[in-house]
Amino acid sequence: MFTGIIETLGKVKDLKKEGENLHITITSNITSELKIDQSVAHNGVCLTVVAIDNDSYTVTAIQETLDKTSLGQLKVSDKVNLERAMVLGARLDGHIVQGHVDQTAICQSVEEKDGSWIFTFSYDSSLNNVTIEKGSITIDGTSLTVVDSKKDRFSVAIIPYTYEHTRFNTYKEGTLVNLEFDVIGKYVARLMKI
Repeated sequence: MFTGIIETLGKVKDLKKEGENLHITITSNITSELKIDQSVAHNGVCLTVVAIDNDSYTVTAIQETLDKTSLGQLKVSDKVNLERAMVLGARLDGHIVQGHVDQTAICQSVEEKDGSWIFTFSYDSSLNNVTIEKGSITIDGTSLTVVDSKKDRFSVAIIPYTYEHTRFNTYKEGTLVNLEFDVIGKYVARLMKI
């Protein structure tokens, strides 16, 4: 489980295909604190550390993960939002995030305000995921509040700290991102169909 509060940014050092799997090597300032078999969210995708070498570590994404997320589009030198699993008993500063991406979305617009930014994203609503005003959404692992909810799109407001310390400063129109919808909302939606 995660909180959606990004700890740090990593940088893609190497990408290696092996069959349908993609081995992703990341350099990061938290590498020295990681261990083999540890879960780390990468742009919101929970992956297991399989190797550590000095200041870099490797995780593996299987085809199922590559099909449902934006990880298959990573390139060497890309920035990656990183968060280690939450510690039981610690404050939950974001919201409950599983690290299981529901689908991707496309950035439709970035509007700079006086001291903040409004990002609008569109997604395939036929997959039955929904957002609500003031509800939680996770974009590339970042816990955010929805400020404008429509059937197939939504917006979020980004403060300068989040803009500077996550991948949001790299997003532009057309950028593909990972979405994890609020887990409580998903259960409620499912129960309403029963």
